[in-house]
Amino acid sequence: MLGLGQAVAFASSYYLLGVMADPAAAALGIGTGPVFLALSGAFLVSAVLTPYAGQAIERVGGARVLAGSNLAFAFALLMMAAAPQPLVLCLGVVLLGVGMGAGLYGTAFAVLVEMQGQGARRAIAAVSLLGALGGALGWPISREVLDLAGWRAVFGFWAALHLFVCLPIALTVLPQHKGQMKAAVDVSAIRWSPTMIRMAIFFAGAWAVASAMAAHLPRLLVDLGMTVERAAWAAGLMAASAMAVRLLDITVLHRSHPILTARLATLFHPAGALLAVLLGAVGAPLAAVGQGLANGFLSVASGALPLKVFGAERYGMRQALILTPARYVQAAAPAVYALALNVSPGVALALSSAICLGMFALSFSFRDVSPA
Repeated sequence: MLGLGQAVAFASSYYLLGVMADPAAAALGIGTGPVFLALSGAFLVSAVLTPYAGQAIERVGGARVLAGSNLAFAFALLMMAAAPQPLVLCLGVVLLGVGMGAGLYGTAFAVLVEMQGQGARRAIAAVSLLGALGGALGWPISREVLDLAGWRAVFGFWAALHLFVCLPIALTVLPQHKGQMKAAVDVSAIRWSPTMIRMAIFFAGAWAVASAMAAHLPRLLVDLGMTVERAAWAAGLMAASAMAVRLLDITVLHRSHPILTARLATLFHPAGALLAVLLGAVGAPLAAVGQGLANGFLSVASGALPLKVFGAERYGMRQALILTPARYVQAAAPAVYALALNVSPGVALALSSAICLGMFALSFSFRDVSPA
């Protein structure tokens, strides 16, 4: 149930505008630039709210925070569905950031740690596996609803899922922990150690590439020579690959240190990008596969690495702090990647590959990773 909620959350935020930006913007008489600028605003809102979501998890428990995120997602999506003019559409996109700040993997992983403590790694990988359906099915489902009922119906469809499926799950199915702290939480009480700083930089690079690809992958595949219809389905390979590698983590790699899988993940995107550029339309889907493999490992590592190093105590707050810089970086990523993609798909893929290779180099500073 928790994984289903994550699938809907990702499909209706990260993976929404890759299909919906063009038809919604065209219907309201604008280009896609303002829409993707608004998406960057959503990531900025998410970054600002992430530490507060960590505090809320400690006070009231992760399930209630997820319920609040479902209401926030639904409100933003309904605003987008009813938008009479471009400004309202863009405001709705920005407000998606409220749900993203409280309703994505960080909060879901905190729920699992509340339930299972230090032994939550396999559960983290399992929820991450199910959450990947948001990409595997999100783009094709949005495309099908768009073709059947129009662009407004797509936003309404995802809003309805939040209200009538995800919200009841959060309120009635998930364990309602009361949280660890009743008093106000002082963020400064968790000291930024060198290890936390290195983790934050590493995951900031990962989230920058992931958000850029989530926003632009269908367009990137078209620019590499694929048709619009084939690109929408090929983009789903990213999430399918992420699901496959998460299954590998659950069954084979769950006893390994998460930094090993994170280090390996940094090489998948550059490999897929190189093959896509060399082979053109034939190899274009490999860019989606490479990014999917990277996303799968990195999403598990983002939950499992802080748990492995720092333990379960105050996990929700600490993980929120580690991922906050990533939220700020990804606020700029879609807009910057759009500029690179306007030059050429090769330039865009070179930029994202360079970030991944920088992460690979940084990962060796984790050889003797410790909380200090």
